[in-house]
Amino acid sequence: MKQKSPWVVMPAKKRQNDPATGKRNKKEKRGELAVINSDLRDEAVQKGMRDAWQRKESYTNGNIHLDCEPFPHCQITRFLQSESFVESLQAELLQLNFNSKSNDLYKFQQSDDLGERKEDHISQIRSVIFGEFRVWLSEVLQVDLEATVDISCAKYEHTDVLLCHDDELEGRRVAFILYLVPPWEVKDGGTLDLFSTDEHCQSVSVVKSLLPCWNSLVFFEVSPVSFHQVAEVLSEEKCRLSLSGWFHGPSLPRPSRYIEPPVPRHTHIPRDESLLFEWVNEMYLDPRYQARVQQEFEESSEICLATFLQEEKLRQVRSALQSSEIKWERKGPPNKRYYGCADMQSVPSCVQECWELLSSESFFILLSNLTGLRLHYLCGDEDESENEDGKSETENRGGEGNTQASASNTDADTSTTEKKDKGPPTCVGELRRWMHGDYTLLHDSVKREYALDLQLHMGCAGWKSEFGGFTSYIAHDEDEELLTVYPEDNSLALVYRDKDTLKFIKHINNSSSSQLSSQNTAAFYDFSFNYYE
Repeated sequence: MKQKSPWVVMPAKKRQNDPATGKRNKKEKRGELAVINSDLRDEAVQKGMRDAWQRKESYTNGNIHLDCEPFPHCQITRFLQSESFVESLQAELLQLNFNSKSNDLYKFQQSDDLGERKEDHISQIRSVIFGEFRVWLSEVLQVDLEATVDISCAKYEHTDVLLCHDDELEGRRVAFILYLVPPWEVKDGGTLDLFSTDEHCQSVSVVKSLLPCWNSLVFFEVSPVSFHQVAEVLSEEKCRLSLSGWFHGPSLPRPSRYIEPPVPRHTHIPRDESLLFEWVNEMYLDPRYQARVQQEFEESSEICLATFLQEEKLRQVRSALQSSEIKWERKGPPNKRYYGCADMQSVPSCVQECWELLSSESFFILLSNLTGLRLHYLCGDEDESENEDGKSETENRGGEGNTQASASNTDADTSTTEKKDKGPPTCVGELRRWMHGDYTLLHDSVKREYALDLQLHMGCAGWKSEFGGFTSYIAHDEDEELLTVYPEDNSLALVYRDKDTLKFIKHINNSSSSQLSSQNTAAFYDFSFNYYE
């Protein structure tokens, strides 16, 4: 018989850990099982939840809290029985690779789909959620949920956010979130906020906030009114870690998409050129300089004109915007936008004069000279001037060489005909106030058309891109960013936008607060106008 060498190392799986270290070996770790709260197996609890869900009533029993306002949702505390399993699951999840996600709607870090991960604790929780919990949920909600389940891990840290949305996508029926967070307080942000809705199934306001809690699971019915958000995380130390996804099943009926009524447009206000000489930096009134600006604009479809207003006028308006007499209306709904808009009947006279400047006949002519667009009947011939290739200047702006705010030019010939049939040039505008928490979102309930966008920022000296608040232009149905316009004090931003170009203003996060407070203000402002040929 062959003797074993005395130097053979025993396999690690047969070793015993030193009791002093307190560490479990692999066998002990695999002894941790993902077992859901025993309350969920109680037939009386299941019946109570089923009845409450069907009747759209509330139900509470021990670790279970079900409510149907503003839409059906349920919070289960101590979802998994083993605390050590939850701790090990958290450790496994933190070892995953996370991808930074950022667009108009959110900013956070997310793992890839966990449907195929082999780690022990991730595999176990996936099996429980896909299997036992899905069957239990189907029985309680009386909904046939499919075996296919989406699941991933999300990490929210300081200034991360997920803004108001309804989760509706073909096949999604129930959303779930399992929280793996340290002790959490309201001041840390990151709550799951639920919104009320109006008669058009549009979000109105937050009416309930659920605080993330260790080893708690929240699920809710995905519907046309299931508007919710993850509030911005304000803590600089804590990580809001969660597992989340959707159970699939038959979608609930959806009402017709609500189309907002168009904002009325108006033609220019009859004001003569003396208004320009009072307000505008004289550099931009020089015909030779205008020609240079126009050439640059026609090459890229965008330009920023620094120090646009005369300094004295700028100081007057900037100071007047701090007036407590101005009535600011909160613009919504939150699933589309959230910012302050001034009632122009309440603004001081110098602010009104600035508004009239941007709406005036002389300003329409100035914009025509700066951009080459036909925003006044005096600008250009009856037919658009053609270059040597036989193409109009408007067509060239949207051509192949333009990589800025024109995403496509496939409708160029049609658009030229449309413009000729539109009648006189018009505009629409508003005076906006931007504070911490404000934003606009992309949405498909607005008519897409050619326009010249104007933004004149005030009160944003020293603004940094990481604060948000910038305007991002993207191509329709694509993630490609075409152009970003950052808030810059007394800078006039002009962008020519075609039908396939969309825009949003990035959520202004908590890191902006120190910058604004250093200027003894809580906001910055912009005059925002759209001009149509």
